[in-house]
Amino acid sequence: METFIAILAIVFGILGIIGSVAPALPGPPLSWLGLLILYIWGGGANGAGEPMSTTFLLVWLAIVIVVSVLDYIVPAWFTKVTGGSKYGGWGAMAGLFIGLIYPPVGMILGSLLGAFVAEFVLAQKKPVDSLKSAFGAFLGFLFGTGLKLITAGVMLFYLMVYAF
Repeated sequence: METFIAILAIVFGILGIIGSVAPALPGPPLSWLGLLILYIWGGGANGAGEPMSTTFLLVWLAIVIVVSVLDYIVPAWFTKVTGGSKYGGWGAMAGLFIGLIYPPVGMILGSLLGAFVAEFVLAQKKPVDSLKSAFGAFLGFLFGTGLKLITAGVMLFYLMVYAF
């Protein structure tokens, strides 16, 4: 049973990594669920034989909440700082979804192109201004995704430490 729990927790950690890039899955929360599974059912211990503490679990919950909130705030902030409008953010998200057909290049180019087209067509900005706004939206997307990947990756590391 312990092996099944350990594998299940690791699967949640891997889904967390995937969810950090794919917009349909909540990446870091899935990784945290893996930690919770080990804490409740697995009785996981690290290499020194120390069990996972409640403090450790709650600190990671706080980190996941902060990263999840920042994932919504940061792209909008980057777009605003570079002179973009809400259309740029919407276009970046739409381009990301369309780009899912050809991951990861399609997601990156789709996000950038979606923001550019939205700024150019909907916000009626000049091409140079639209491109600047598109880069802002794109950088916000990259920053948020990177933050989620780092968080989920570190949790996956801890899942492996406590599972095996």
